[in-house]
Amino acid sequence: MSLHRSLKTKPSGLNQHRNVLTRIERITQLAENGDFEMKGDSPFGLVKVGSRKVVTKKKVKEKTEDGAAEAADTSDS
Repeated sequence: MSLHRSLKTKPSGLNQHRNVLTRIERITQLAENGDFEMKGDSPFGLVKVGSRKVVTKKKVKEKTEDGAAEAADTSDS
């Protein structure tokens, strides 16, 4: 029997976005927000923590003659 392709591990599979956080990840995220105190609060029955994936657009590098000329001028100095 073969494995489903989503269950196969890859080197890039460890870096993928996960929707489910472990308890320690939830505690650290709540502690950063100030909603959890390490000394007094219980680690059981934690509130839900949203895990949002932030997508940023890549900047397009513009090639201009002025930029190339400026780079050449700075290397001459």
